[in-house]
Amino acid sequence: MSYDVIVLGSGPGGYVAAIRASQLGLKTAIVERESLGGICLNWGCIPTKALLKSANVFEYINHAKDYGITVGAPKADFPGIVKRSREVADSNSKGVQFLMKKNKIDVVMGTGKLLPGKKLEVTGADGKKQVLEAKHIIIATGARSRELPSLKQDGKKIIGYREAMVLPEQPKSLVVVGSGAIGSEFAYFYNALGTKVTLVEFLPNIVPVEDEEVSKQLERSFKKQGMEVLTSSEVTSVDTKGKGCVVTIKTPKGEQKVECDIVLSAVGIVTNLEGIGLEDVGIVTDKGKVKVDPFYATNIPGYYAIGDIVPGPALAHLASAEGITCVEAIAGKNPQPIDYGNIPGCTYCSPEVASVGLTEKAAKEKGLEVKIGKFPYSASGKAKAAGQTDGFVKLIFDAKYGELLGAHMIGYNVTELIAECVSIRKLETTGHEIIKTVHPHPTMSEAIMEAAAAAYGEVIHL
Repeated sequence: MSYDVIVLGSGPGGYVAAIRASQLGLKTAIVERESLGGICLNWGCIPTKALLKSANVFEYINHAKDYGITVGAPKADFPGIVKRSREVADSNSKGVQFLMKKNKIDVVMGTGKLLPGKKLEVTGADGKKQVLEAKHIIIATGARSRELPSLKQDGKKIIGYREAMVLPEQPKSLVVVGSGAIGSEFAYFYNALGTKVTLVEFLPNIVPVEDEEVSKQLERSFKKQGMEVLTSSEVTSVDTKGKGCVVTIKTPKGEQKVECDIVLSAVGIVTNLEGIGLEDVGIVTDKGKVKVDPFYATNIPGYYAIGDIVPGPALAHLASAEGITCVEAIAGKNPQPIDYGNIPGCTYCSPEVASVGLTEKAAKEKGLEVKIGKFPYSASGKAKAAGQTDGFVKLIFDAKYGELLGAHMIGYNVTELIAECVSIRKLETTGHEIIKTVHPHPTMSEAIMEAAAAAYGEVIHL
């Protein structure tokens, strides 16, 4: 079969690229070896949010008395929570199937391998092979859980994120290694349901890509929730010979041994580049990423790459944006290259974490003169009414021009608030314009206006 565009991989980069290609009148096929929607819809973004929502509801019920409501002692139905998460994932995957049909995209199930001459060999589950060809082939094969030599995953006692989402029963104790978004979200989830959680981070701060003040606040919140947090610490070995695990951790205070049922390795991801034919075609990679131009063309004409397999943060929303930009360039629409300095990041534990742009440290290292405004949720009427006063909004402005250099938030619903700051940066709005933008009251979003006012010495409610 011959197409204008074939997309290899149907995650949030691949399926979005396929839909945009079809919208632009290109005959399109998508090749997927497992489930439409990829990791994000089936084993990542979406089902984890379903798990986290169950944890939120459980916490609400446990604190019902704080809201003047009396209920009996709640019990977490762990298999029921997992079942709901899987149902949400299945529903979203079916939604992608519907979108493929609606946009007349051919779905080819099987494992794809690139061939020279703009061809793709697909091996089905039955072992049968077929060769597809296209004017343009977009590689969107994503990534998987990274393994450390000291943390070899066996899928039972030392697990990755996929197993963590479908454990047959709730562990009594858990060591989570790595405190990025995946590690922090699972640490919060299991801790909220009553599992004894130890969170281990190699670097000095948890959620290490975030502004330092945000990291410190999240560490305080996690400890308040009863979690043990070990920073500047390294898991050197795990003994799985007994019933559970004995984890040896090198900490600044010396070696520590922690016993637990399960170890969750959340030490990042590794790209899916093996066995897909990159070498056969001659596509250049560097440090586990495919080298591309600003419109995602590789060094071989007709082959493109997007998502986790190209340089930049491994985020679903970025993969989607890259897919759209790539296809619009193919179709001659002259899109603007993506601004990688304005990509928001979100972590959906409780309190939530969201950020965009430069941290305070990064801004100062660039030699920029900054104005910083912070507004704590303890001063927000809406946060008090919601019983969610942990956290703050921190805005960093360029002192000379008033440009918003960075926004860093921790607290209730901040993953929804961050988009305002992404728009502010995209539109090159100044701090004074934010102050004069009337925000609705009472809302959590007022904290953005108040933080901007704080930076310029005009804050009202502090």
